[in-house]
Amino acid sequence: MMNPHPAQVLFGAFDRHNFGDLLFPHLLAALLPGRMFAFAGLAERDLRSFGGHEVKPLAAGAAHLIHAGGELLTCSTWQAAIMLLDPAAAADAIARYDSDPAAGAAWAARQLGTARSMPYVVGREALAPGGRLIFNAVGGVEWDALSAAQRDEVKAVLRQADWLSVRDHVTQAVLRAEGIEAPLCPDPAVMVEPCFGEVISRHRQQGPVKAIRDAFPQGYLACQFSADFADDASLDALARGLSQVAATTGLGLALFRAGAAPWHDDPVLYEKLQRRLPTGMAQLFPSLHLWDICALIAASRGLVGSSLHGRIVALAYGLPRVSLAPPQQGVRPDKRAAFAETWEPDAVPRCVAVDRIEPALMQALAVPADLLRENAASLRVRYLQSQAQWAGLLPPE
Repeated sequence: MMNPHPAQVLFGAFDRHNFGDLLFPHLLAALLPGRMFAFAGLAERDLRSFGGHEVKPLAAGAAHLIHAGGELLTCSTWQAAIMLLDPAAAADAIARYDSDPAAGAAWAARQLGTARSMPYVVGREALAPGGRLIFNAVGGVEWDALSAAQRDEVKAVLRQADWLSVRDHVTQAVLRAEGIEAPLCPDPAVMVEPCFGEVISRHRQQGPVKAIRDAFPQGYLACQFSADFADDASLDALARGLSQVAATTGLGLALFRAGAAPWHDDPVLYEKLQRRLPTGMAQLFPSLHLWDICALIAASRGLVGSSLHGRIVALAYGLPRVSLAPPQQGVRPDKRAAFAETWEPDAVPRCVAVDRIEPALMQALAVPADLLRENAASLRVRYLQSQAQWAGLLPPE
């Protein structure tokens, strides 16, 4: 039965613990003041204890549906279903289905209760009559890895959209080759400081962030690495590069997790890395709370990591940053590199192999602060210009 009072819905992967996905609904709600939103994903989850939202499964009848951001265009049903499990259940599912993709896809469809193969790309079937369908600064750099059927499903929905913007030049180019034009828009996380600077400042002064600042009064680097770096060769290279930079600069190392969902960050990796580093050089940051993570980055002297949104929050605060390409990346397009190539000055290192940490970080730390601040300010302007265009499509409250 149709909801008699359809909601405006922010939709995305905010039903799992991942830094950027937790941040998106906060940003969009703050940037569209006076509007009431429902927060929807693929599963019912309550992530408020981590600074996230209470998220409901997307239902039909939305007044307007806004895809809030993220790498939504290439996330398959299999990937989504795995990332919504707890780590033990995810490991069991991967062991059972990884060698049989067809059976895995069928299992994932049952898990999520959807016939769509690309579940975070939703079309007009979810809208009330006359509703607006918006895609805000979405990504899809691994487009070429999709099957023809998956690409056709995504294209069919994107052609229904009232507004589509993408966050990097790689996604823009692959869609253009498919006959779909999409303007560029920076990721909404470039707006984190003007939207939530006061909240983040409070978290800098208390709890786990204060403890890190007290432990490293001379300053620290915020360091984050996904489970992709858990092999011994990568851990050895991480320890070698980070210890060289710490010895040269006198900065400490704050090791933090940007996501607790499967395929994100593994605390065991950080413990193994810490054992490879000189005593006292690094500390584990225990909090998984959204605003604590933002505050840890904002209070740092710079960031090195594999999280795209770790990088973008560092950018938003005008800080040096270096992204790391996972060792398995090969020649596949990389969302971190694609974003940096699209929006950042050439002087800022982009995405480097793990054995290039030391020279890349030293290069980043030498970039003039004025250049970093100007880059952040220019992207805030670009984001607001783009959002104003699609926000103007929504009727007033």
